[in-house]
Amino acid sequence: MAADRHHVIIGNGVAGNRAAALLREHDPDNRITIISIGGLLFYDRYQLPQVFEGKRDWRAYLVYPPDYYEDKRITVRRKCRVTQVDPRRRVLMLAHREEVGYDTLLIASGGGGYLPPRLAEYAPLFHHFGTYRAALTTADALPVGGGTVIMLGGDILGIDVAHAMAATGHRVILITSDQVFWPHRVAADACPPLFAALERAGIEVIDNGAIDRIESSANGGAARRVILGDGREIAGDVVMPFFGLMPSLEFMVGSGVDIERGLLVNPELKTTDAHIWAAGDVCQIWSADENAYRFYYGWKNVKAMGELAARNITGSDEPFQTFVAETLTVDEQGRLHSSFWDYH
Repeated sequence: MAADRHHVIIGNGVAGNRAAALLREHDPDNRITIISIGGLLFYDRYQLPQVFEGKRDWRAYLVYPPDYYEDKRITVRRKCRVTQVDPRRRVLMLAHREEVGYDTLLIASGGGGYLPPRLAEYAPLFHHFGTYRAALTTADALPVGGGTVIMLGGDILGIDVAHAMAATGHRVILITSDQVFWPHRVAADACPPLFAALERAGIEVIDNGAIDRIESSANGGAARRVILGDGREIAGDVVMPFFGLMPSLEFMVGSGVDIERGLLVNPELKTTDAHIWAAGDVCQIWSADENAYRFYYGWKNVKAMGELAARNITGSDEPFQTFVAETLTVDEQGRLHSSFWDYH
């Protein structure tokens, strides 16, 4: 591979870090830069429910120590927000008006929690769990010894968090929606045994309760109230939305690279621009079997995409093959299990 090339990765998660590691293996000489909007090095977000068990030191969540990046000669630019990508000049712009040039660009910026438009006005009342800091804030909002969590939507990431909360003494009330168990596709008549498994785990289920409004309390009572369309009021300490993911792609608007809901890529993870690849929750991969672009979720898939993108950036031409059978089952002990919870 030619010298003096610059491989840039947007995103500091599983896909981006696995890509950086393999890029260094396949290309020992050229520059590699990871650009991260967050302030921490790569940490294991799937372990964040352990904040409820008292694991609060951010260093305990790091996947690699700081000297790993120095040894690998991988530059990590933290607290940098990409605002625009210009494929014609092969530069990306940062919020503080710096331009960063690239020879190859991997977009692995992941996705943020999707919030249905009807709930957007209540956004200031919600607690979240997608980052280390958000997880700590949510844990701090719950009373010591057990609080009440009202969870909305019920995607599979949220249900994983709900299990951890229930197991550490919190009362969890799940108000389901059409996104319940997302990204699994579950027919309505198949939900009752899955809901029963949640109930056995200590998660109370209100099936598809229509939400009329959400209120905060300033009178010394519960911090939040969710009022349903039938007049029922549910009080809790925090309200947490889990309605699936929306790819983080604002910086690609106007770039000329094809986007639908995510970046459109071929099976080799290349976008419609010859110098840009994508990996993880941010991209839709062409599936010849389905004659459509589709997302692939789960830790194993995201990891595999990052590794595949690195190999293809450095000269291979391999298609993506999913590593996860998208199964949602109840085991012999009556516990719910999702293939998307197989993190390692």
